[in-house]
Amino acid sequence: MTQQDFLSKINPARDKMYRLALRLLVSKEAAEDATQEVMMKLWDRKQKIKEYANVEAYAMTVTKNYCLDQLKLKYNNNLRIVHQNYESDTISVQREMEVKDELSWVDRIIKELPEQQQVIFQLRDVEQYEFEEISKIVGMECTAIRVALSRARKKIREGLTKKHDYGVKRS
Repeated sequence: MTQQDFLSKINPARDKMYRLALRLLVSKEAAEDATQEVMMKLWDRKQKIKEYANVEAYAMTVTKNYCLDQLKLKYNNNLRIVHQNYESDTISVQREMEVKDELSWVDRIIKELPEQQQVIFQLRDVEQYEFEEISKIVGMECTAIRVALSRARKKIREGLTKKHDYGVKRS
């Protein structure tokens, strides 16, 4: 496999690999390093890549595993899963503050989810992967993924409802 062939297969997934790494690792620098390291690993395994029907799913699996390994390392024990806030210049300052507050709450709720649910939520609801692709990446059956995703969404919904209903008496 030539370098050009390799890049043509891997580059379409590079942004998704970075976003997954950013979801799992705190800093942009750590996510960039992780993406670069995974690209190097994939290059070392370039002959094996030909065997995979879905190269993107394989690349995402390698990225997920690498990031989880990094989180387990002693010198990275201060890393944690976070949500990146994306800013828009077209909204008012008040609306921007509301959006930041809401994203902050969602981020806190997501951090309380089990790691598996966090990864599945990221892959399905943020990255828009199909269940079959997620199954290949996380190594779970589609039904188990649907259950985990449903539970994650329910916990997020309950957390937001609890936040919005704080101090409101229900009859």
